[in-house]
Amino acid sequence: MPEPEGLRERKKRETRQRISDHATALFAIRGFDQVSVSEVAEAAGVSRMTVINYFPLKEDLVFDRTPDLDERLATAVRERPAGNSFADAVRDLMLDLIRRRHPLGGFGANFHHFWAMVWDSPPLRRRDLELAAETETAFAGVLAEETGTGPEDPRPRLAAAVLMATYRALVRQGVRTTATGAPLEKLLPGHLRVVEEAFGDLAGGLADYGRASRD
Repeated sequence: MPEPEGLRERKKRETRQRISDHATALFAIRGFDQVSVSEVAEAAGVSRMTVINYFPLKEDLVFDRTPDLDERLATAVRERPAGNSFADAVRDLMLDLIRRRHPLGGFGANFHHFWAMVWDSPPLRRRDLELAAETETAFAGVLAEETGTGPEDPRPRLAAAVLMATYRALVRQGVRTTATGAPLEKLLPGHLRVVEEAFGDLAGGLADYGRASRD
């Protein structure tokens, strides 16, 4: 059971979130390239150095949820039910994110505005790819840990690459689907079916890899 969050940790988390929220609002109104770190600091009521301490790169103000994704992926794999594979764990995580309209699932109102900003900005596109590679590497480490394999075994890296490519493709599909403007409740069943089918297509190669056996 995780330890209760201390007051200092809570304040740090709240400050980080406040900075991120103000940055997101400014970027949405004026565009990423037109907003400075100093302006983000002023809007959030903190110093410029405080912003840099929490977000060393300006681009990371946009991708503030990446650590959350890394943690969720690791938890999904480590706590997967008996009989479930790594692919099952990632599928179930994604279905849950989508049903809850979580930003990491890519399915929700106005998410397409966020991704349009990313896709229109070369610095943000580059940072997105860098963070995706870091997440994939970290996820491969979790898979290796779960299977007890060493660095000479390529399977954790290959599985992480396939699963994260599937995840990213489905996030983009969700963004494009919701950008149509149709009611989310009408779009949801079809999108969930797309996710199920995508992971079903992986069944031949990854269905048994990392299948949990809980004693």
